[in-house]
Amino acid sequence: MRVAAVQLNSNGEKARNLAVAERLVRAAAADGAELVALPEKWNLLAAGEEMTAGAEPLDGPSLGAARAWARELGIHLLAGSIAERSDDGGRSFNTSVLIGPDGADLTTYRKIHMFDVEVGGVVYRESEHEQAGEEIVSAAVDGVELGLTVCYDLRFPELYRILAVRGARLIGVPSAFTAATGRDHWQVLLRARAIENQAFILAPNQIGEAPPDFNSYGRSAIVDPWGVVLATAPDEECFAAAELDLAAQERVRERLPSLANRRPQAYVWPQLMEAHA
Repeated sequence: MRVAAVQLNSNGEKARNLAVAERLVRAAAADGAELVALPEKWNLLAAGEEMTAGAEPLDGPSLGAARAWARELGIHLLAGSIAERSDDGGRSFNTSVLIGPDGADLTTYRKIHMFDVEVGGVVYRESEHEQAGEEIVSAAVDGVELGLTVCYDLRFPELYRILAVRGARLIGVPSAFTAATGRDHWQVLLRARAIENQAFILAPNQIGEAPPDFNSYGRSAIVDPWGVVLATAPDEECFAAAELDLAAQERVRERLPSLANRRPQAYVWPQLMEAHA
């Protein structure tokens, strides 16, 4: 399977963001990619209030355009994430949609972990404008189970392990990973999640500055189950692509069977131990 990670420098101009996304999705498909992934907040990356104002329903114009691209190009498209308008008009969801070659949605994932941190002198409080999802999600892409995650989820290995145990062989990580953390953590975490779950990692990232104070690291990457970085994007809007050797993955899982050697009965969370005491 050939996959591609699209790297964008999205901002507050939706029309501009969609135009660049379409150009790069088409280029990746022309390069042979069967699965193309967009980054987090690919259609709009701006301040919280602007994200809320620009939130769309799942049948809105941004995902409508993405479905049309997938259908025309005959590809699977992981539509990174967008701000999804909530039914009550309150805080939006940070939502990723996997679209099939017929333009139909295969599954929808709402980001579970909110980025409420202080890094590089900037305070981020996603929970002020976004609400967390609750469901762990995966779906098949040409017979290969793809697990869906978004950006900050990368720091929570439990989520990735559950996806792997449920059968995920490939995990998407659409991101707007900050430059401040990316320099030290981005590739380390991507490789760790790949190695410990013996899974391919497909990680499209935002790059560069966006208002009001975003600065994303870029270096979108594709990592194999041994932790080898198969492709890394240069520091510009572009895509990175690689072939996934699924037979090699099977050999890794057979010869170093760390997933099969798990002992779930020994893994009891402390609060559960106290409840049973």
